[in-house]
Amino acid sequence: MKHHAAGISISRSITTRTRRSGSQTLLAAAAVALAGVSMALSPSRAFAQWSTTYEQFYLPGSSNWQFRHNYPAGDRLFNAFDYGHAILYERLWTEPNAAASLLEEKEYNFITRELLVHPPNLPLEEAAIEVAYAKLAPEAKMMFDWAHLLHRQIYDAWADERLTVPQKDARVQQLIRYYKTRKDLAFSSVPKSMELMEGQPYSLAFRRKYPKFNGLIWAYHWLQIGLYEPLLAGRNKDERQTGVIATVARFRQMIENPPSNMPRLMPMSPAVAPLFTARYPEAAIIFDNLHAMHDVISDILANPALPRGQKRAAIMLAAGRYRDNVSFAMTPQEWMGMAAGMGIANMGGPVRGFLAGFPQPTVERGAVVAHGSMSGMSGATGKAAAGMAGMDHSNMAGMTPSAGAPAQGQAAPAKGMDHSGMDMGSKTNMPGMSAANRDHAAQMTAMHNAMMSDPVIRARVNANPSLKRMMHDMMANMASGAVTTARPSKDATARKAMTTRKPAARSTGTRRATSTSGVAAKKPVKAPAKPVAKKPAPKPDPMAGMDHSKMPMPPKK
Repeated sequence: MKHHAAGISISRSITTRTRRSGSQTLLAAAAVALAGVSMALSPSRAFAQWSTTYEQFYLPGSSNWQFRHNYPAGDRLFNAFDYGHAILYERLWTEPNAAASLLEEKEYNFITRELLVHPPNLPLEEAAIEVAYAKLAPEAKMMFDWAHLLHRQIYDAWADERLTVPQKDARVQQLIRYYKTRKDLAFSSVPKSMELMEGQPYSLAFRRKYPKFNGLIWAYHWLQIGLYEPLLAGRNKDERQTGVIATVARFRQMIENPPSNMPRLMPMSPAVAPLFTARYPEAAIIFDNLHAMHDVISDILANPALPRGQKRAAIMLAAGRYRDNVSFAMTPQEWMGMAAGMGIANMGGPVRGFLAGFPQPTVERGAVVAHGSMSGMSGATGKAAAGMAGMDHSNMAGMTPSAGAPAQGQAAPAKGMDHSGMDMGSKTNMPGMSAANRDHAAQMTAMHNAMMSDPVIRARVNANPSLKRMMHDMMANMASGAVTTARPSKDATARKAMTTRKPAARSTGTRRATSTSGVAAKKPVKAPAKPVAKKPAPKPDPMAGMDHSKMPMPPKK
C-alpha cells in the first residue's frame, strides 16, 4: 500500500496548498521540478535515455477551471482516474511476474472502494506514482498528460456559463490549435484502425489476464468522452447539472458488479458521444487515438512474450504511429462506420436516455474487431467468426438497400461506390436479359445492396481498390445485360416478391397480364394448355458455388 499512502498524502498536501491564492501555477512548477529531481537521482542503468520532451501548461483563458468550480463531483473523479492509469503501468513494469490478483483484487478494490468513493480534490502528479514507468517512457507519459490537458480545457469551456455557444465553439477550436502545436506530443487527428491496437504481436495480453481492470479503464474512457454529451445537450445550467450527475451515477453503477456491466469493447466517440463528435470531429478522433494507445501500452507491458529490453522500443514505435497521419490510417467515414458496427451496447451503453437496466451486449468479453475479413466481430480467441456473426447491426436502423442516404448518425457511403442510381430493382430495367437472368441479377443486386448498406463492409470494400473495381464491374455488367446465367431462383418468397411489383410503363406496346397484387388482370383469357418447349441448356454460372457469406476482405494496407 506504499503507493496508496503516497497518493493520498499527495492529495491532502495539494488540497491544503491550493487554499492559498495563486497556488495553481506554483504547484505545477513544483511538480515538474520534483519529477525532474526524482528522475535525475534514480537513474535506470538498463533503460536510461535522454529525453528532450518538456511539459507545457494550460492555454491561458478566463474559462480555465470552470469545470472544477461548477461540476466538482465529475472533476474529482478524473483526478482518481489519473491514479488508476499510473498505478497500472507502474505495477505492470515493476512487478511483471506478480499474480493477476495484484491488479484484479488489491489495486482494483482500493480504487473502487476507497479512491473513487473519496477522490482527490486536485490532479495528482503521476510521476510520483509511476516512478519507474516514467523513466522508461517519459515521452509516452507526456503524450497522455498533454491530451488529458486538452480534455480538461474543453470541459472548462463548456462548463463556463458566462460564454455563449459561439464563444465556446471558438474557444474549443483555439484549444485544438494550441494542442496541435506540440507535434512531439499531439495525437494525430486522423483516425487509426483497430489493427494498430488489436493486431500487433503483443496485443490483447492485458484484457485477457486482467478483465476487471481492463473493464475499469474502459469505464473511465466511457465517462471521459461521455461527459461532453450532457454539457452540449443541456439548454441551461440546470439541465447540464442534471445530465452530468446522471452520467456520473451511471459510471458508478457500471463498476458495481465487475465486470458484468463494464464495456466489452473500447468506447468510441462516434457511438458514446455523437453530439461531441459531430461538433468537434478532430478532438473526438484525438481522444479515440489517446484511449487506444492506453490499451497498447498496457498490452506491451503485460505481454511476457515481448522481451523486457524491447518494451521501450515497442512503446516508442506505437507512440510515433499514433502521432503521424499515415500509419494505420482510416477515413473519418470508416472510423464512424466502425464505431457504429461495434455497437453502443458493447461499449457500456449510451450516455443520454439510458434506462434503469444496462443494454445487452452482443459480443463475448474479450472480443476483438476483425481486420482482414467481413466477419465483423470475433470471439476471445481472436479468430474471425463465420459470416457476420457477432457484429451488432441493430443500431443501423433506417439503412435500406434502396435508400439514397444513410439514416441519421450513420456513416455516409464512401465516394466511388454509390450504386443507388443503378436501378435494377425490376426485370424491366434489364432489357438485354432473359427472364431467368433478370431474376438472378435482381437477387445479386439485392444481396449487393444489403451488404453495401453496412458501413463496416462498405468501408472495407472502398479501402481495397481491386475489390471495389470488381464490385463496380459486376454491377455494371448486370445493368447492361452481360450476365448470362440462366439459373432461376428457387426461393418462393423472393419469386413472389418479384412478381408482385408494380408494372413498368409500356415501352413496346405489349400489355402485362398480371396486376400489382399478383392476381390475374380484369377479364383474363385462359390460354389453352401448350406442350412445354424444351429449354436450351443453361450456360455455366460464373458465380456458381461461391459462398458470399464467407467472402474474405483483403486486409487494409
